[in-house]
Parts: sequence; C-alpha cells; structure tokens
Amino acid sequence: QVQLQESGPGLVKPSQTLSLTCTVSGESITNNNYAWSWIRQPPGKGLEWMGVIFYDGKTSYSPSLKSRTSISRDTTKNIFSLQLSSVTPEDTAVYYCTRISYWVPRDWGQGTQVTVSS
Repeated sequence: QVQLQESGPGLVKPSQTLSLTCTVSGESITNNNYAWSWIRQPPGKGLEWMGVIFYDGKTSYSPSLKSRTSISRDTTKNIFSLQLSSVTPEDTAVYYCTRISYWVPRDWGQGTQVTVSS
C-alpha cells in the first residue's frame, strides 16, 4: 500500500523558489512500473499537471512551466522534490504529489496548501 506525503513551507514570497518534498512509503521510486508526478490546483481552478520523474531519474515537464520547474529525487531516502522558481501569486495552489501507473495518477498525497504572498 503506497503512501505519499507532501511537505514544505506553506508561505512563499514572490520571486522566491517554492520547494516541496514528497515522502513515499510502501513502494520504491526506482520501481520501473511507476512514475512520480506533481499536480497543483489553484483556488477555483482545475487541476494542472506540472511534471514527472521516471524510475530512472529522467524528467518531463508541462510546457507552460518547464522554464522554471525542476523535479529531483533522492533514492536513498525514497523521496522526490519539486522546485518552482520565480513564483508569483498565481502560483498559489494546493500541491499534490502522485504515483503514476499506466500513464494515470492513481495514488495521491493529501495535498499541501502553498500561498505566494509578500
């Protein structure tokens, strides 16, 4: 039974970098049956896929966010992380980490609220 838990600061100042970590238990992030992604939902808006890191460490990002998004991992800790640079208030959202199987995010963390404000 896989479990995912987001963690990181709930408040970030404009122009700074948003950093979140997803702690994974019950499954190795190096298992080639899965991939690991970040998805966010701004208030009153729909879900937005941000990017993914595969079992071998390769990454792919949403074209609209690619220039300022980075996903990385630490296999010894079985965690993966999100960094979103140059944030603005439009980046305020609930951020989720997910596990992807057969190209679908089937397992989600509970989500963490991040507010961008001065």
